[in-house]
Amino acid sequence: MTESDDVVLLDDDGRAIGTAPKSSVHGTHTALHLAFSCHVLNAAGQVLVTRRALGKTAWPGVWTNSFCGHPRPAEPVLAAVHRRADYELGLELADIELALPLFRYRATDANGIVEHEVCPVYLARTASEPILNPLEVADAEWVDPGDLAVSLETTPWAFSPWLVLQAKQLHLFDAPERLAS
Repeated sequence: MTESDDVVLLDDDGRAIGTAPKSSVHGTHTALHLAFSCHVLNAAGQVLVTRRALGKTAWPGVWTNSFCGHPRPAEPVLAAVHRRADYELGLELADIELALPLFRYRATDANGIVEHEVCPVYLARTASEPILNPLEVADAEWVDPGDLAVSLETTPWAFSPWLVLQAKQLHLFDAPERLAS
């Protein structure tokens, strides 16, 4: 997805009401729109966290979930999840689970950029190692879920607000048995 791609605009009830260029929905006045987040796990039960590229408009250089993105108009969300996993991290995903279907948040970064999204949250597994797209991801680490939970609790300012909120709503990283399979 490029800045010229369109995203799906939503009404307050989460229903699609139109489209807009991606570049118009990440500013100081951001319309509610559709996105998604994905947390990727490896065979050892570690979760992949990534640091957003320094060139990103919103939250540059901040540690976050494995990846996130926006489905294009008429694109199924799962197709967008696969597309972004490949584009950002070169990952092939398996066992994708919709973990938080109605996650919604609004947050403003230090530059005044607003995120305002209905953002279904997915868990997925991979057997491969990430190949980072430097336009999207500056760094990536496989981490123990318990260690991530401690970091999210003690230094939430070091992470994207959506990761902090998702972890709280899912109890994702303080319940490692959920990640085991």
